[in-house]
Amino acid sequence: MNPLKSEEYPAIYTDYIEHIVGPVFDKLHNQLESFPDFIRTIPADQGEYTYDEEKWSIKEVLCHILDTERIMAYRALRFARNDMTELAAFEQEIFVQNARHNERSFESIIKEFIHLRQSNLAMFESFDDIELERKGMASGRLISVKAFLYVIAGHLIHHQLILQERYLNNKSN
Repeated sequence: MNPLKSEEYPAIYTDYIEHIVGPVFDKLHNQLESFPDFIRTIPADQGEYTYDEEKWSIKEVLCHILDTERIMAYRALRFARNDMTELAAFEQEIFVQNARHNERSFESIIKEFIHLRQSNLAMFESFDDIELERKGMASGRLISVKAFLYVIAGHLIHHQLILQERYLNNKSN
């Protein structure tokens, strides 16, 4: 796979993409184990914890990661198959408000993540260089199929760091 170039993604994703050092497929595969391991370190009774009343709970953040990966993979599939229909944005707040994330167990979230990531890896690994280089418009921004790999991996890292810094390290029990 050719290296990712800055013209393959909009600046809004730079923070996520900069989290990826080394081969992106290695990072995506490593997250299959490291992310479930991280979730298992969160005390079961802390899933609904928020560090501020305006913020999402831990479970809502975890499920937001899943929803976002699913949407980014769908966008990548459309563009890889040369469907150049512009894809609308998704409102993450509406997704969280209309889900029942806090009713879920951490193990159900882990199970969904593993299945989702395995499926997405199989799809992405089936793409050739031509498909990975294709671009399309999503949320009014031009992005390549390959960039979605970096966005998915980096978005997870971004939110895991937030969980560690703002939710898990600053709590007073």
